Amino acid sequence: MEKPLAGKIALVAGATRGAGRGIAVRLGAAGATVYVTGRSTASRRSEMNRPETIEETAALVDEAGGRGIAIGVDHLEAAQVRELVARIDAEQGALDVLVNDIYGAPIEWGKTVWESTLDTGLRTLRLAIDTHAITSHFALPLMIRKPGALVVEVNDGTTAYNSENYRVSFFYDLAKTAVNRMAFALGHELKPHGGTAVAVTPGWLRSEAMLDAYQVTEENWRDATKVQPHFAISESPAFVGRAVAALAGDADVARWNGKSVSSGELAREYGFTDLDGSRPDCWRYLVEVQDPGKPADVTGYR
Repeated sequence: MEKPLAGKIALVAGATRGAGRGIAVRLGAAGATVYVTGRSTASRRSEMNRPETIEETAALVDEAGGRGIAIGVDHLEAAQVRELVARIDAEQGALDVLVNDIYGAPIEWGKTVWESTLDTGLRTLRLAIDTHAITSHFALPLMIRKPGALVVEVNDGTTAYNSENYRVSFFYDLAKTAVNRMAFALGHELKPHGGTAVAVTPGWLRSEAMLDAYQVTEENWRDATKVQPHFAISESPAFVGRAVAALAGDADVARWNGKSVSSGELAREYGFTDLDGSRPDCWRYLVEVQDPGKPADVTGYR
């Protein structure tokens, strides 16, 4: 099998589950060595209290054909991140791809800033913004030693969508606006060094938690449309994983520098599909079908 990322070193920060796991596995399938980090390990759980672990993710990377290396890291702790990057430097001497997918915060849905629990809201900002900044601070000096560095900021919503739509709550809205802006700012700072930063958003993601919420599995996920018909536009974590792998393997990736794109947009550009062979275009569907209140119909959207 072709391994376009053979010899490449990637760090997926926040790879325990969901998009992070999907991205790590697809980078591995393309031949990369992937460091997978997070707070949920075989010996302890994060505040999300989910069963998935980074060790499981690393094993999936191996099974896909890459090399997975699991390291427990709290990306709010600067000393831990500094040590992580020093280890990558010592073991590999380079870092080609950084995926900032760190989050894992409880959300108070639909609450105003004055109704929200302040500690919970500020924790959201710290986990969604501070973690990304801390990780980039330590990782980028290693990455810019040679041209070609790629930083992917994983988000919920494109800049175009988030600028026009209120996202759940004050704190969540602020966090998801900031992540896209981070890619824009990093793009400016990386460009003189031959590097690229892109914000990538999956659509309605069939993460482990989402499947559990609807009491379905990846095999029978369509049963959830009986409860929420618009779930028909959802996508597997492999879809955004293939999006990031396509970016990492693109010799002309600089054309995306500083931009905010969705997995659906990248699928049209690079020609990849989701596991079922479809190309769900969630964010166009939201604007044209779900948000206007039209009946669920994914015809022409996947």
